[in-house]
Amino acid sequence: MSVDHLNELLLLCSLVLLIAVAAVRLSSRSGLPSLLIYLGIGIAIGQDGLGGVVFDNAELTQLLGYTALVVILAEGGLGTKWKEIKPALPRAVALSTVGVAVSVGVTAAGAHYLAGLDWRQALLIGAVVSSTDAAAVFSVLRSVPLPARLTGVLEAESGFNDAPVVILVVAFSTAGPVEHWYALLGEITLELAIGAAIGLAFGWLGAYGLRHVALPASGLYPIAVMAIAVSAYAAGALAHGSGFLAVYLAAMVLGNAKLPHSPATRGFAEGLGWIGQIGMFVLLGLLVTPHNLLDDFVPALLIGMILTLVARPTSVFVALLPFRVPWREKTLLSWAGLRGAVPIVLATIPMVGDVPGSDRVFNIVFVLVVVYTLIQGPTLPWLAKRLRLGEGEEAADLGIESAPLERLRGHLLSTSIGPSSRMHGVEVGELRMPAGAAVTLIVRDGSSFVPSPSTVLRRGDELLVVATDPVRDAAERRLQAVSQGGKLAGWLGTDGSSGRRGHGPR
Repeated sequence: MSVDHLNELLLLCSLVLLIAVAAVRLSSRSGLPSLLIYLGIGIAIGQDGLGGVVFDNAELTQLLGYTALVVILAEGGLGTKWKEIKPALPRAVALSTVGVAVSVGVTAAGAHYLAGLDWRQALLIGAVVSSTDAAAVFSVLRSVPLPARLTGVLEAESGFNDAPVVILVVAFSTAGPVEHWYALLGEITLELAIGAAIGLAFGWLGAYGLRHVALPASGLYPIAVMAIAVSAYAAGALAHGSGFLAVYLAAMVLGNAKLPHSPATRGFAEGLGWIGQIGMFVLLGLLVTPHNLLDDFVPALLIGMILTLVARPTSVFVALLPFRVPWREKTLLSWAGLRGAVPIVLATIPMVGDVPGSDRVFNIVFVLVVVYTLIQGPTLPWLAKRLRLGEGEEAADLGIESAPLERLRGHLLSTSIGPSSRMHGVEVGELRMPAGAAVTLIVRDGSSFVPSPSTVLRRGDELLVVATDPVRDAAERRLQAVSQGGKLAGWLGTDGSSGRRGHGPR
């Protein structure tokens, strides 16, 4: 590639990114999932579109798709709150294992008997579309005011179910007979265990290191966090474990570790996640040949109907049988099994392996994902409202950023009082901060001042709190408690503190 070709490529990529960024605003207003717009951009500049770009490298698409998925899972893990996902773990694991098995079986049977596909193609499609997409789930669900117990299940499921599905797709893509089911079950269990162990270990060690080593610049913290998460994926994959599960768990541990400059880290990861989504969907749109989709359009609609109306609900109800989950929540979980780039990327695995009929599998999966994402994404808020699950949105947690003050063995906490925070109207003295912590500065309406104990806090205020190292966590817990419970948080049992109680009732 010459410098001139590089310049043309940079111009094209920057224009695509700008169009994609503008498309996000369009999708937020119309309710149309942005991933469909990105796919449309790829198709528009492809060989059947205005750009006429010919691209048919399935292997490169798979590699870049895997890379984008790692970044997307890392961003999703950093934004996952442990207190929300912890109660949902058993149900998410059940959906990611038992649910996947039921979904693959039902979808494959429908594809074979109703759509006329041979068993290998039917099993491949059943496995490929049984994985919910992390990018679609993270982007759609966080704009829908669902209870935390439901978002926790769906986010954890999308982070966990990639591993068993990848194993199944690879097994069905190999030449010769497929291994016995118990061998696949053992392999899935082993890979999940290895990936989970490596992900948790990398996350804990990374968090410990970042909290005890002061980096010379705040911009290095986001880079270090993402490097640790990606390292977890690579180590998990090289150890023949689930790299996807490893990166998700490592990022989740890092995101809940109260690291310095954590809001900046999440912002950096979110930006990388958007680039990963845009690049992956545009590339998948380039790979598809639209005029070849017509022959597989009807089978794709039929299989998608089986998946959406039969396989997914059956898998949810069967997997959640041991749990006391209301039927309304099961119904929403059934409809919220969003597909996106993950199934399309997984559909490139049989293409790379030259499996007979793999082009047809890819076309069917592509049409299925586009059509049913177009249906499910915009209707999810409506269904949540009809089921009375979209009301009563919980107040957002107070975002607190910490910058280490190494020489003083202290921390500078920065926080803003949001519109739903009960810290509004509370006097600074009524915060009852632990000994060793104090509100040193308030920024209000563009002006800053040093508060007195009688200063009344208002919505929109930005607070700077200095806390010594021993009481740093207690100070943050106290701020969170007052934000959620008001000035009487300590007496109402919403203090949220444990261990040291330098801020109890006085």
